[in-house]
Amino acid sequence: MPRPVISDPRRTSVEIHDHLRRLILEGLLPPGTELKQAELARAFDVSRTPLREAFRMLQEEGLIDADINHRGRVTSLDAADLDCLYAARICLEGMGVRVTAGRLTRQEVQEASAQLHDMDRAERGADLAAWHEAHRAFHLLLVARCTPAVLRTIASYGERSERYVRAAQERHQDEYAQRRQEHYDLFAAVVAGEPHRAARLIARHLARTAHWVIEDIAPGQEARDVQEATDMICGPEPEKVGNDSP
Repeated sequence: MPRPVISDPRRTSVEIHDHLRRLILEGLLPPGTELKQAELARAFDVSRTPLREAFRMLQEEGLIDADINHRGRVTSLDAADLDCLYAARICLEGMGVRVTAGRLTRQEVQEASAQLHDMDRAERGADLAAWHEAHRAFHLLLVARCTPAVLRTIASYGERSERYVRAAQERHQDEYAQRRQEHYDLFAAVVAGEPHRAARLIARHLARTAHWVIEDIAPGQEARDVQEATDMICGPEPEKVGNDSP
């Protein structure tokens, strides 16, 4: 297991938490992996005290289950958790693009454009790590006018979603072309100052991702929370009326 770089001894528990969190989100510690505080303390050359705090934070985030024997286990991918997580993202990011539309600085527009090109380059080179890095930065720029507290929540939810997406992404290479166009359309709506269109686009973009990932995890399970959140942002789909209806 890669060792963390402890840059500040006063932040050892935080930096160990960030290190383990990244390994979980990137799939290097897959679901079901057992984590033992004593073994990690020896491997990382730290005491068990910061490990206990790091485990506590990971458990609060739902990334591990911990027990009284000082062991943890990386939680499994859960369709209900993903449904609720993406519903929250749709609501927050839908609001975020609305308040950001038309208000990006020139530098932010250039940065977002650069992230789009980086995503395209990473896709061509099959570099998933680089693609996800650029993707995270791009999505945060689309909601840049949110307050710092809201931005932290959006970033956290986006990172928590990542391990689900990574688990399904390699089996859905055909999704890249559609996702690429959705990102460019989103960017255009935010830059042009079209808040209603931007909110609808981000809601549908996130909902599509949630649906195909949930179908991979639990085939046939409905994404009810995602649908409710999408309806709240976009309005409910009109009911289909049969030819023999009055």
